[in-house]
Amino acid sequence: MQKIRLLLGIWLLFSCSLLAQETTYTLSGYVKDMDNGENLIGASVYSAQLKVGTLTNEYGFFSLRLRSEDSVKVIFSYAGYTPGSKTYLLKKDLQETLYLTPETSVLDEVVIEGKQTYKEEIASTQMGLATISVREAKLIPALGEVDILKTLQLKPGVQSGGEGQAGIFVRGGSNDQNLIVLDEAVVYNATHLFGLFSTFNSDAVKDVNLYKGGFPAQYGGRLSSVIDVRLKEGNRQRFAGSGGIGLIASRLTLEGPIKKEKGSFILSGRRTYFDLITRQINRANENNDSDDGDGGFSQIPDYYFYDLNAKVNYDLGENDRIFISGYFGRDVFGFDDDNFNFDFLWGNVTTTARWNHLFNSRLFVNTTFTYSDYDYVIRNEFAQAFRFEVGSQIRDMNLKTDFYWLPNEQHTIRYGVNVVRHEFDVGRLEAGSDDGTINFSAGQSFVAEEFGVYVADDYEVNDKLKVNVGARISGFHNSGTWYWGFEPRFSARYSLSEKVSFKAGVTRMFQYIHLVGNSAASLPTDVWYPSNERIKPQSATQVAGGITFQLGEQWLVTNEVFYKWLGNQVDFRDGAQLFVNDNLDDEFVFGRGWAYGNELYIQKKVGRITGWIGYTLAWSWRVFDGTFSGEFRELDAINEGRKFHPRFDRRHDVSVVALYELNDRWSLTATWVYGTGNAITLPTGRAVVLDPITSDPRLVPIYEDRNSFRAPAYHRMDAGVVYNMTNKWGSSDLTLSFYNLYNRRNAYFIFIEDDFETLQSQARQVQLFPIIPSITYNFKF
Repeated sequence: MQKIRLLLGIWLLFSCSLLAQETTYTLSGYVKDMDNGENLIGASVYSAQLKVGTLTNEYGFFSLRLRSEDSVKVIFSYAGYTPGSKTYLLKKDLQETLYLTPETSVLDEVVIEGKQTYKEEIASTQMGLATISVREAKLIPALGEVDILKTLQLKPGVQSGGEGQAGIFVRGGSNDQNLIVLDEAVVYNATHLFGLFSTFNSDAVKDVNLYKGGFPAQYGGRLSSVIDVRLKEGNRQRFAGSGGIGLIASRLTLEGPIKKEKGSFILSGRRTYFDLITRQINRANENNDSDDGDGGFSQIPDYYFYDLNAKVNYDLGENDRIFISGYFGRDVFGFDDDNFNFDFLWGNVTTTARWNHLFNSRLFVNTTFTYSDYDYVIRNEFAQAFRFEVGSQIRDMNLKTDFYWLPNEQHTIRYGVNVVRHEFDVGRLEAGSDDGTINFSAGQSFVAEEFGVYVADDYEVNDKLKVNVGARISGFHNSGTWYWGFEPRFSARYSLSEKVSFKAGVTRMFQYIHLVGNSAASLPTDVWYPSNERIKPQSATQVAGGITFQLGEQWLVTNEVFYKWLGNQVDFRDGAQLFVNDNLDDEFVFGRGWAYGNELYIQKKVGRITGWIGYTLAWSWRVFDGTFSGEFRELDAINEGRKFHPRFDRRHDVSVVALYELNDRWSLTATWVYGTGNAITLPTGRAVVLDPITSDPRLVPIYEDRNSFRAPAYHRMDAGVVYNMTNKWGSSDLTLSFYNLYNRRNAYFIFIEDDFETLQSQARQVQLFPIIPSITYNFKF
């Protein structure tokens, strides 16, 4: 018996010693800006001593499991801020708020960050991620206004539709395959001024992340990219403001505490004033015309846009915080005279209500309700006798819950669920005469539901290998038709050293709503349409691999290759009738596509000169061969069933961005872009036929393959000079920028001009923008 007791005692002592060695505690909390109390998204919290670390999530929260030792030094850092550190003697789980101070000089970053500048980019499992800081975006020369989406188009794998064209095209996907969210609410049309500006006021934006591949499991519903835009929360320390006065638009942002350290607000507005200028010109022309008595003058249409962002947040207690934010924006284009009135209005409304709750130091939950509304309306009135109105609208209500759980130092688990209700008004038409003798209407309305549930585990297998394994199950219901999709997500990172890592990933996505129409057009007259019994969901499978390494102490190089398969692509048949059509289903055709390419990205973010170089070599294809659900219908074929390049296929795409800080007052900025011309369709010949009535000869164009020609290559340089000033009340700067510095006349579109006398034809190019100077005064107090 004594031997048994002795053995039991030895076993208990041994077990206790093991437990003592393996005892871990959790350090959790938030990383915030010292100046204004804003949560910092993606801030690094790291223990070099224990070789463990994490990043704050999209709500600024972090949770880090640390083994109990005599003392543990934790370093926390964020780009553009002076890194900080604290030493802890952990005896229990601890919740902390860590504060970082914004950098005042770029030069300091070389000394402070040193070899750790690109640690997180190399260590992360995430592939195809581009992050834009507002500080960085504001230094890049722009057409009068800082633009977040235009800055994203300077990253490899992302391109615009072309000169004066709306839309973003990512890795061979179409414009509607991008999920754009503002504080988690979907934005269906993210452009102002026919695609020249985005809806996002940079003064109100806090953080922008673009995912091109390796999509996190919490995102669904689109195939090509996710653009996640987060608004600022407002200054919790003091009342402050910022804004700018420019030649094109002016803006003002006000923020401050509701109760110091407990809550804050931010209110931001922006408006252009083209209409104020054009109205004065029209009045002058009208007066001159009355004096001359010549009769009639050419009136310039009115155009302006405006947007408003608002957000409040408040701490209900130590573990609970609420946020309410909203966006309202409108574009207004109008033309009025005695005989003809024309109005074109479009815009977005979004609302987000969010509740953060901390169950304990290892379990965090966020519950969100969002509302999104996008619509456009075109109104015409002729001679005050006949009027008509056409338009479309989509409204969403979305409820979602996301959990963030840290069971131990090796696993970070996320899981959640969301439900969306979609309401569609498609091709709405109302027309009639003022006397009521003519009156008719047309259009379709749908109500559909979309569902999603997901789980993902960011698992650190060992010091070298880290994987992110997840899955999403999505569903869609419309008019008795159900669709389900299984969407696996996998990415992995293998570290060859602290400076070199290899990454690979595969994702599967489904898209249940479709943007139909000419997605590359400048006018936002496209129609969102739900999947139904005939229109199947779109799908995409993407595989990617790459290498990320630090070159020297200041350069980061990333090279990724990708291949994407696209299923059930949707387009309109030639000559499709969009309006006055109560059955749009018969106007669609269906096909498939694929895209592949290589993206090279070289970045420098420390020192006097910062910036990046991006180069993309890519191919994109589509096939619409008339096959649908096992049947062949010749009318559904495009290009006679042969493969063709979509309009946005671009073989070579180059962007160079350079920011040079001369000193504390002067900065020089420049960007240069080059891209292969868009794929376009032009006639390959002309046939001479006789008019059956007049017997005059006529030229009839002959077309062969779709998009078999290329527009001239697109290239442009923008440059800017920024002069910073310090005042008693705050700071300000004067920014002078030049769009299209060397006056390259890029093609807007190309048409064929016929000479009926000589029966000859010649291609003509229409150009939009010459060199455009712009000056803006920005201020902050």
